[in-house]
Amino acid sequence: MSQADKPKPQLDDAALAFAEQVFDSTRQGDAARLADLLGRGLPPNIRNHNGDSLLMLAAYHGHRDAARVLLENGADPQLRNDKGQTPLAGAAFKGDLAMIKLLLEHGADVEGASPDGKTALMMAAMFNRTEIVEYLIAQGANPNAADNNGATPLAAAALMGAADTHALLSKIGS
Repeated sequence: MSQADKPKPQLDDAALAFAEQVFDSTRQGDAARLADLLGRGLPPNIRNHNGDSLLMLAAYHGHRDAARVLLENGADPQLRNDKGQTPLAGAAFKGDLAMIKLLLEHGADVEGASPDGKTALMMAAMFNRTEIVEYLIAQGANPNAADNNGATPLAAAALMGAADTHALLSKIGS
């Protein structure tokens, strides 16, 4: 029997309730509780029903202390959710430069693209986040990378009407 054919273990109600409490603690940024649970053996890369890891939730909700605790306890900064999104893309979408720096310091891939080819740089460009665009490029993000439709960060900025990042990327491209 292959690994894919094996039935997934079913959790009882108590285990499911506990798991939901852990995910809620992460969404709320309870770094102390996470540190305690990780110290007791909680796996740092558990995921919820959407495939979101604890780190994805901490990054998306802007909880740097919780994210740091998770990263220092082995959370994978490249672990994608069911949509193929990384914590770095979530932080870029939210406009959280400090979180982006933390994730990159702990091994996140600056070019890690989602299945549609969108990178964190494209997300930052689309939402007019000039400081993040500048930082990601300084960290090695390719300003000429294209998604699956051939759109570059410059084209994404133009499409979304992000004037500041469009102007910035136009200067970089010339």
